[in-house]
Amino acid sequence: MEAISHRVQKVPLNDTQRQYFDLAEELDEAVRRVMAGGWYILGREHDAFEEELATYCQRSHAVAVANGTDALELSLRALGCGPGDEVITAANAGGYTTTACLLVGATPVFADIDPDSLEISSASVAEALTDRTKAVVVTHLYGMMADVEGVQRAVAGRGIRILEDCAQAHGAMRKGRRAGSFGDLAAFSFYPTKNLGAMGDGGAIVTNSAELADRLRRLRQYGWDKKYHAAIAGGRNSRLDEIQAAILRCKLPRLDQWNERRRAVVTQYRHAAANTSLRIVHGEGSDYVAHLCVARHPNRDGLMRFLESRGVSAAIHYPVPDHRQPSLEGLPWRKADLSATEAAVDEIVTLPCFAEMTQEEIDHVCDALRAAT
Repeated sequence: MEAISHRVQKVPLNDTQRQYFDLAEELDEAVRRVMAGGWYILGREHDAFEEELATYCQRSHAVAVANGTDALELSLRALGCGPGDEVITAANAGGYTTTACLLVGATPVFADIDPDSLEISSASVAEALTDRTKAVVVTHLYGMMADVEGVQRAVAGRGIRILEDCAQAHGAMRKGRRAGSFGDLAAFSFYPTKNLGAMGDGGAIVTNSAELADRLRRLRQYGWDKKYHAAIAGGRNSRLDEIQAAILRCKLPRLDQWNERRRAVVTQYRHAAANTSLRIVHGEGSDYVAHLCVARHPNRDGLMRFLESRGVSAAIHYPVPDHRQPSLEGLPWRKADLSATEAAVDEIVTLPCFAEMTQEEIDHVCDALRAAT
């Protein structure tokens, strides 16, 4: 990697403050509207956001909850997953589904990933199926839609439910269908750095099943079927507040525009890295919304040091696969052959990518990529 010969400029991995400044007047008005209204939980903003999100995701129902991990856990509960059941998931997606599995008492089973896309492999899912498999969680990692159709074919006729994890894929679309419109349920996170991010925590589940939606609405509020009457077990307090719902309503109409901008950033990186050892993992289609720009490099740690010297922030999503986490010691779980997962974890690196990046910042990153070896 060539020596540094120019003034270093710092390019952040993300900067959520910029989005606020772009929308400050509208967001401030939305917050004032909620504060003045005097109703802060399960009110008009919440209900309107559920309707708008369901429509956007091409589903009949949306159930808003407190965060993305709750969305996964409550989805598994709604699907009947519990002790003795197995839930197949990927091991490279940050541990969120594994956490949800353990909370409901199910056994996580780790399938391998496709070595090119880094998404869960439908072939590995097929090999991991047993008579105890209750559900498969298909995570659309990094903003790229996984092969959910292949997973559907793998489980066809076996009564196994599919839960899409869309926490990083808001707005992705394949052949006219949105991410979240394939599975029995689909879970979303609105953590502030997401493509559709709140100004705090938030989550939601979408579905076409009125029965599942009704069960989820009970589960998110103590299992109540009416106030103070808990009709079903496994309920908890997990509600999206009115302020976050109002903020998300302001942002949702802009999501497609932001996603297009993110894709444009990654396209420029891909061109800049064309003659280097760095491989940008994902492509340019509508099924990729560039939540993260992930690349692979045979000397990842050396590359990160070089980028840091050039003032370019970088990170690893994620450095420890689930099956290596100390928290799983002594707990029931099993895995398939994870050779592709193991190979990727030492090479992946995340580059700056967010809709509010300036062209100067993008050019700065591109210059650093061209200089990398």
